[in-house]
Amino acid sequence: MKRSASSKATKLIPHASPFHSSVTLFDADDAPGQSIPRRSKRVKLEENIPSAVPDIEDTITAQGHGSSSHLNKQKSQTKGSTSPRKQKPIQQTLKTPHPAPPRWRDVYDAIKEMRSHTIAPVDTMGCDQAQLKEVEPKNQRFATLVSLMLSSQTKDEVTDAAVSKLREVVGGSLSVGAILAVDEVTISEAIAKVGFWRRKTQYLKQTAHKLRDDFDSDVPKTVDDLCSLPGVGPKMAFLALQVAWNLNLGIGVDVHVHRITNRLGWHKPPTKIPEETRLNLQSWLPTELHPEINHMLVGFGQMICLPVGPRCDSCDLSSAGFCPSAKKGKSSKKQKAVLQGSPGPEVEIALDATEDLDCVPEPSTRGAS
Repeated sequence: MKRSASSKATKLIPHASPFHSSVTLFDADDAPGQSIPRRSKRVKLEENIPSAVPDIEDTITAQGHGSSSHLNKQKSQTKGSTSPRKQKPIQQTLKTPHPAPPRWRDVYDAIKEMRSHTIAPVDTMGCDQAQLKEVEPKNQRFATLVSLMLSSQTKDEVTDAAVSKLREVVGGSLSVGAILAVDEVTISEAIAKVGFWRRKTQYLKQTAHKLRDDFDSDVPKTVDDLCSLPGVGPKMAFLALQVAWNLNLGIGVDVHVHRITNRLGWHKPPTKIPEETRLNLQSWLPTELHPEINHMLVGFGQMICLPVGPRCDSCDLSSAGFCPSAKKGKSSKKQKAVLQGSPGPEVEIALDATEDLDCVPEPSTRGAS
């Protein structure tokens, strides 16, 4: 409906404001034949839009051992909200269980046998080692959690050194109180060699405050409570429960477990993120094997089934025909091609043989940790 031209001549009738004597208000004259200007639709729409701040996206997923983990989002509260946003529970089961892969037990036992005579970094510098230098049970559990938090996108050797240095600068023992007592600069200097050390410094401080205020300065005993801590995801939570509390509530899936199980063809279709891998494995792998599979496959991934250039020639799975992704490397490092043509010198071209960089394309570990 178009605005009437006569609206331009609408009379404005002044009158005193009932709220203040010095203010004059104007009303439009509702004379017949005159139309009142329409109210702007834009004004009406803007009145209905709630004031909110943008989402804050955490770029670190606590998928340790070089993982990229699973993205962890925390949404800010809209204007006028008085209660914190309720955390979504961690999914524990699939509606339709994934079928067990054929001959998985033979593969599992073969890997376990290889690991029995192979010493990997995780065996001497993994998160379970951090508690051994503490005396108090609370500090043992907290040291385990700290080690897991620092391990994200960091090698075990670097993580172990950072935990030792952090323990030294806070007074010789890792505890919630010790972390709260020092400033962020001190923590940052101690852990400066781990990946994302600035963000992890903030996470350690925030986690120590939350543990003191909500959990009596101790590590929580549930997955959901652990995942409520800054910088802690499902992988860290399940490993913390296994190591700190001896609770078997799920599988800790990092990039090694994610990569290797996909190379073995255990997921149909292949999984894209570690959380999909975890739910698949938990649906068919016997519960008694849940606590050991992470440690076993991490060491296997560090020493044999490497992310780049896996050592298929020294892997028993390859020789036994258990691994569908295994490739046999060529003995010759160079391949020669001779170009023959019309009169002139022969040209010899040496082509460097490409080393097997990977058995299969690395599954993406970034979804939306």
